[in-house]
Amino acid sequence: MNEVYIEENKSILDAMRQLDKNGKKILFVHRDGKLLASLTDGDIRRWILKKGDLQLAVKCVANYHPKYLYEYQADLAMHTIKEQGIDAIPIIDENHMIRKVVFASNLPQEHGTFNIEIPVVIMAGGLGKRLSPYTNILPKPLIPIGDYPISEHIINRFCTYGCRQFYMIVNYKRNMIKAYFDELDKEYQLDFITEEKPLGTGGGISLLKGKIDDTFILTNCDILIDDDLTKAYEQHIEAGNMITMVSSLKNFTIPYGVVNIGEDGAIASMQEKPKMSFFTNTGCYFVESRVIEDLEYNEPTDFPAIIEKYMKDRKRVGIYPISEDAWLDMGQLDELEKMKARLGC
Repeated sequence: MNEVYIEENKSILDAMRQLDKNGKKILFVHRDGKLLASLTDGDIRRWILKKGDLQLAVKCVANYHPKYLYEYQADLAMHTIKEQGIDAIPIIDENHMIRKVVFASNLPQEHGTFNIEIPVVIMAGGLGKRLSPYTNILPKPLIPIGDYPISEHIINRFCTYGCRQFYMIVNYKRNMIKAYFDELDKEYQLDFITEEKPLGTGGGISLLKGKIDDTFILTNCDILIDDDLTKAYEQHIEAGNMITMVSSLKNFTIPYGVVNIGEDGAIASMQEKPKMSFFTNTGCYFVESRVIEDLEYNEPTDFPAIIEKYMKDRKRVGIYPISEDAWLDMGQLDELEKMKARLGC
């Protein structure tokens, strides 16, 4: 149970690592076992969006009015979790000492659905060189993860959000991709958009001019996001973003001692295997349809270049932060095996 407890003097970055490790989406702040506060992934996400310092203490962001039940109310725990829509609830004694924690994971897990019909655009035209030699035979969208290719996993997951209109931008081995999906009995509409020349990670969406007139989702064909994307959509709309990038925290330990050099070749300082933490682009975005209309038709460009252009023009581009564990990426061979393990394949 220590995995969901944290002391208030620990850093917010420590809390993020602990949330990644326990997968519970919530921590309880305590002092010698006494309940002080709660801290959710949502609390941290809002802190990040306010440009809060992740090195500051947990007490700067924690909720010091947490929900809880006394021991004599313990039989109400599951009802309270479901009614309040919370991830867990601690059971405390009369001295506010935590006796146990009841988790929402004991309930069937569901996420919401989008309140409008949101089309999904899947970028599937690349050569997939990092997955060679597999992609010498199969295009990356058809690389199997268990019983289904990755692109079908992506579509099926977005269908659980209520998405029914999909566009797949194809080029390399496109006839194989089309043939596979043509054989399926589908409950969604899948339209193929064909690149006649390589258009990069952004140029392909210029071929959608006149087809999409509202917010859409743009995703790579080799990733899955294991997070509630309805919250990302809500943030995208509330913030008035042109583009919202789903970004994952990455924790990386440099496997060497790092030496900082001072004047005249002297050693200024040393760090043994320092840890770095940063946010990285997952390859999934919420995008306004104006982005399509602003592009030159059938001209190559990469999506990061599109983002940089809007930033330069002072258009609002934001991020939706997710945990490291919520991003499944099969873009490289070792990550492919990790994705299979995560999905039980």
